Amino acid sequence: MSGFDQERYEDACAMRVQADCLIDEPTLVECYDRMADEIRERLADKNPLVMCVMIGGLQPTAEITKRLDFAFEFDYLHATRYRGETDGGELVWKVCPSLRLADRHVLIIDDILDEGHTLEAILNTLHSQGPASVTTAMLLKKDHDRCASGVSADIVGSYIEDRYVFGAGMDYKGYFRQLPAVYAVANNADPKRG
Repeated sequence: MSGFDQERYEDACAMRVQADCLIDEPTLVECYDRMADEIRERLADKNPLVMCVMIGGLQPTAEITKRLDFAFEFDYLHATRYRGETDGGELVWKVCPSLRLADRHVLIIDDILDEGHTLEAILNTLHSQGPASVTTAMLLKKDHDRCASGVSADIVGSYIEDRYVFGAGMDYKGYFRQLPAVYAVANNADPKRG
């Protein structure tokens, strides 16, 4: 495990100052409300297993599940491609689901659907355990055509432009996941735009 990286910290702080707010807090609250309503309609009578995708899905999962007034079990998984970087690499499984998934209705909640490689790997792993159904709920879906073939989200809080975003669970180099709004790195400094 690496220690404190002063340069990365200073870079993240500078990015935050220059960032553009794409989704403000009141609009984000509306997204959580809509997502919870749709989840309730689909799963309230199915004794679902809600699965949080760590770490990015933590904030959206907390916001969405506190709006759900029906019984469900809760678990989490941790699969990542970023590990504090701005470009995804090879998928690393840190924690697999611990509860039995066979014949269960599973709800996956995560922060963002970008190119879909992480979600595709998660779905393949979950489907191999024989759930009755798997529903995916993504707070954000990037508006582009680079998503892995056949990967989509069943429930989307909001579509967002194709920029590097942080806040509401998403980070910039490990920082600012806690922000109650969604920000984009300024275009002139966007790591995905060169």
